[in-house]
Amino acid sequence: MLRVLGSNKVFCDGLTRRDLLHVGALAPLGLTLTNWSRATAAREQAAPTASGFGSAKRCILLYLWGSPSQIDTFDPKPDAPKEVRGALGSIQSVIPGVRVGEVLPRIARMLDRVTILRSLTHPTPIHGTAFAFSAVPTTDLQLEGNVRDSRHWPFIGSVVDYLGSRADAKAPAVPRNYWLPFTFGSKRGPSRPGPFGGFLGPTYDTIWSEFRAKGTKEILRDSGDPNTPKLKISDPYAGILPTDRFETVAPDETLTLDRLNSRASLLDQLDSARRTFDAKTTDTPFDRHRALARAVLTSGKLRDALDVQSESPKLRERYGMTLFGQSCLAARRLLEAGGKFVTVCWDEYGLVNTGWDTHVYQESRLKDELGPGLDGAFSALLEDLEARGMLADTAIVVMSEHGRTPRVQNVAGAGRDHWSRAYSAMFAGAGFAKGRVVGRTDRIAGDVAETPFSPKDVVATLFHLLGIDPQAEIHDRLGRPYPIGGNGRVRSELLA
Repeated sequence: MLRVLGSNKVFCDGLTRRDLLHVGALAPLGLTLTNWSRATAAREQAAPTASGFGSAKRCILLYLWGSPSQIDTFDPKPDAPKEVRGALGSIQSVIPGVRVGEVLPRIARMLDRVTILRSLTHPTPIHGTAFAFSAVPTTDLQLEGNVRDSRHWPFIGSVVDYLGSRADAKAPAVPRNYWLPFTFGSKRGPSRPGPFGGFLGPTYDTIWSEFRAKGTKEILRDSGDPNTPKLKISDPYAGILPTDRFETVAPDETLTLDRLNSRASLLDQLDSARRTFDAKTTDTPFDRHRALARAVLTSGKLRDALDVQSESPKLRERYGMTLFGQSCLAARRLLEAGGKFVTVCWDEYGLVNTGWDTHVYQESRLKDELGPGLDGAFSALLEDLEARGMLADTAIVVMSEHGRTPRVQNVAGAGRDHWSRAYSAMFAGAGFAKGRVVGRTDRIAGDVAETPFSPKDVVATLFHLLGIDPQAEIHDRLGRPYPIGGNGRVRSELLA
């Protein structure tokens, strides 16, 4: 059992450097949170008792923005009426009696290595990225439309980054919290809330890659809105060239590596003098981002990790020559290079109601784009991590912000609208159970009938696996304490 003495003299989390040194052995992420207590009072706290604590050294989050239909993917209802089943069928998986959508044949063959959760539920059917992937207790359209709404809690990856920086202030050559393939929401409009620092501040916003190449397939996209014209879009999620590259976020082009190195010593001296002058001043986002940019530039590890062209053509084809497939491959490479939390987002591209937001043309998109893209990329990632001995300590989460309506809508190409009362997710790797189906919905996958889960429970359980006690406290910039996992509970149903 550990004893932590707290104060709020230096860090916004209330801990001095001396406090950090007293905590002792580090958890797998380099974090010391097994028994992290209130920063303003000394007390003892028992370690979490659920299995798997700290079993994940790193995590890959596969975020299917827009939300897949649970009925057409992980929770099919073959005996439901036609207007519920839709035109797409289901197939038997490797687990007796467990079926998945026909668009996921490779996943069906490896379902004995994953856990499917069929009973996620919450009351707000909006595109709530912040609600799905942070501990914020409630959400609304205003929160999900404003990146800097004061009510935001930090993204999961931002918490990982924040706590990692408390244990090691040196900027890592590979960001601890990285997002592929481009800034969230940027290929249709301004960035959307979710993967940001929340009350920890913009210092801990996600770091993004960039991908500028156009797709190889021009597709006529229809938003379903008669007031929005149809557009032909070269969507890279449908296909890219083998030569198309990911980029790090470009620094000031006038700052060459030679100039950076020649200025480094002076910059370090000035920074040291400033910190000596005012030891109580915390780093600004500019300070931290400058340090991170320098670490990235001088190391080259991030650039090399994003170089998927160095992999064999055969392996790249297994992942799929699509933006999502190659992003999953890049995510594996980032973890190998030292990354901790990598998000791969299947985002909107070019027009509203793209990504997995299948209000219209759902059947053709699931059959020709979405299903094959997810099926190939996830199965290849699982096999690749396993072959490299990384799966046992890497957590993989496949999740979205809600589900789709049980009944198919009478629209062009068929479609399903937003539905948050019942939806599904998938988990694999470190600490997660294998070959398990958790939860049950009613006969039309409209409501949870057994073992309801809040997305807050998934957040808390993922923190637990990453060696972070969700009941431990972090503090905002005003020193107010918050439990890391909010009101979420660690759920043993998902754990091995």
